[in-house]
Amino acid sequence: MFFLRNLWLFFLDFLETIVVSLAIFAVVYIFLFQPHQVDGQSMMPNFQNGEYILTDKLSYRIHPPKRGDVVVFHSPQDERVDFIKRILGIPGDILKVSGGYVYLNGVKLEESYVNDPGAVLAGRFMRENLEIDVPPGQYLVMGDNRNHSSDSREWGLVTTQEIVGRAFFRYWPISEFGLVPTAEAEITVGAVKGAISTSNSR
Repeated sequence: MFFLRNLWLFFLDFLETIVVSLAIFAVVYIFLFQPHQVDGQSMMPNFQNGEYILTDKLSYRIHPPKRGDVVVFHSPQDERVDFIKRILGIPGDILKVSGGYVYLNGVKLEESYVNDPGAVLAGRFMRENLEIDVPPGQYLVMGDNRNHSSDSREWGLVTTQEIVGRAFFRYWPISEFGLVPTAEAEITVGAVKGAISTSNSR
């Protein structure tokens, strides 16, 4: 009888541990971090097909997304599918594709992190030399592998509601283990920074 009682207490302790662990996992998954796997080559050379990342779901509850952030969001074409792209345009920005380059607020971006510098193609939404004004609550995103990416150039802007969060940590493969860098500094330097200061993320 003593043995059965101890066994029952052990089972209850074990069950309590499982329930608490699942509750913590659920809170973390729903409100804080969510794992994602990179599917495709649209973010090469900075993200490879098959890599695993953690998406920070908390930061954008505190502050809005920034230029240069790599974000995970529900596809505007199919909300069951998540995309990963880089934010180039935030509310108030004006962007266009012209002569193989992206222009932000009238200044040509020199993006060393992209796969096709100087060879960026326009699309159905963001046609050549067409200026796109980014309205409140929306963002313009592009893949780093510009000419092998379905992004804002093709299907338009991403809303705040569609953004899952910011890709902030890569945990597989081990050789790439670490924080995901942002390109904000590169996007906002020099003349672009001046332009920004005057106007107060397959």
